[in-house]
Amino acid sequence: MKISIVIPAFNEEKLLAETLRAVESAAAAFTAAGWAREIIVCDNNSTDRTAELARAAGATVVFEPVNQIARARNTGAAAATGDWLLFVDADSRPSRELCADVVAEIQRGRCLAGGSTVQLDERHFAADFVVGFWNCVSRAQRLLAGSFIFCEAAAFRELGGFSAELFAGEELDLSQRLKALAKSRGREVVILHRHPLLTSARKVRLYSKREHLRLMARAVFSRGAALKKRDECAIWYDGRR
Repeated sequence: MKISIVIPAFNEEKLLAETLRAVESAAAAFTAAGWAREIIVCDNNSTDRTAELARAAGATVVFEPVNQIARARNTGAAAATGDWLLFVDADSRPSRELCADVVAEIQRGRCLAGGSTVQLDERHFAADFVVGFWNCVSRAQRLLAGSFIFCEAAAFRELGGFSAELFAGEELDLSQRLKALAKSRGREVVILHRHPLLTSARKVRLYSKREHLRLMARAVFSRGAALKKRDECAIWYDGRR
């Protein structure tokens, strides 16, 4: 068994080194299970030291010139040689316990794909409420948070990976397609919750409530069409760090 850990990264020199240290530590759970693993960082047309830091940490670095999260994840996955793919965002820090739960689910044999509940690394009342609500919806509907997704590589490739039409929300689209494929094969999509993924609260600090609400309103009132426009998804692409 081999697992490929894919990290999309656009101008992530501030957080990438810490993420890679956390991923390296968490990956001990795969080693303990006797699995091989690799870490692939997709440099999504960064203008900072992202690629340099990734190579210094021992990761394989691939390049995606089109600045889009879905494409970056797909490009990283295309270079992967593992039986399973694990997508981790560059501002998130999985624990060894979370990765051990991934091992347990894969070894159980029924899991086709899965994700994790999330926890912010800083306390913010409103944001904590939103994250708590998301975690409940995620578990109930088996929707995957893009910051941590594990998936059988063959299934991911069969579905064509993340939709290149979407600049945000691509993980929700993939969730629905994975659930349909899993159902057709008598398998499952699971959401792990015993050890939530720790992820950065930087968007809470860097963007106002008005900016967040504006994005949500545009996505809802456009029936998702806004998520297909890069300019409408500035929170992910304007480079604010």
